[in-house]
Amino acid sequence: MRITTKTEISTYPLLSRGKVRDIYDIDEKTLLIVTTDRMSAFDVIMDRPIPYKGVILNQITLFWMDKFKDIIPNHLVESDVDRFPAALAPWKDELEGRAVLVRKAKPLPVECIVRGYIAGSGWKDYQKTGTICGYQLPAGMRESDKLEPPLFTPSTKAELGQHDQNISPAEAARLLGEDVARKVQETTLAIYEAGRTYAASRGIIVADTKFEFGFVDGELRLIDEVLTPDSSRFWPADQYEPGHSQPSFDKQYLRDWLSAQPWDMQPPAPALPDEVVDATARRYREAYHILTGKEFTI
Repeated sequence: MRITTKTEISTYPLLSRGKVRDIYDIDEKTLLIVTTDRMSAFDVIMDRPIPYKGVILNQITLFWMDKFKDIIPNHLVESDVDRFPAALAPWKDELEGRAVLVRKAKPLPVECIVRGYIAGSGWKDYQKTGTICGYQLPAGMRESDKLEPPLFTPSTKAELGQHDQNISPAEAARLLGEDVARKVQETTLAIYEAGRTYAASRGIIVADTKFEFGFVDGELRLIDEVLTPDSSRFWPADQYEPGHSQPSFDKQYLRDWLSAQPWDMQPPAPALPDEVVDATARRYREAYHILTGKEFTI
């Protein structure tokens, strides 16, 4: 196992290199997804990786997909590198812990975001308009206040280097069709509720998160990453205090540092100092340990 920022697997075609993941075409039904240690924030890739972040993201996703398998099936085929195709053997050390074989899916053109607390861009929108993604909220709410019920706030999927755009559930229904949009919204809220209930038992508040879905042979499946520190806000429950931003086990620490820099949120990002890299890595390891009960070892 080693720090990996970019893969070069010559035996299979590279289909895409995203902000974090490299995806290869294995056969007509199968993809290889490699979660690298590249770090992105505000849709911009940082100049330095967060060591072993990709392994942590992948392992947390596997943990949650197993928990949610009775709510919705997922696209996983294999996560053990020893059972990968023999042609991948030269890259075993690079792939160990951070790669999965999955069924090819037709991804939905929206990201399914659920907000259980008012934070981030939702808090900024509320301050300006009293609404979040078209939902009218009560006056006088504070930053980090709980939202009951949680809000389903989908967004478009942006190309690399572009920013996702929030859309209303009605617009999601127009893009997906009424039946699919209803199923996706119900499933998003169901797995968020299951996830936040479990996380609460471990002392973590899941403030918000995003899920992705796709169709495999006509069946809706959960794909991509699930309830990771990259896709979610994780707050320590014993330190929760509404009225300001919260300490976290996710990339919010990095976002806050970047927001304090003289930067216009366009590439290139500011150079990350050692202390920011180390503090971010520590938060990811803490999230893994608290959620799974396992120590992260290299």
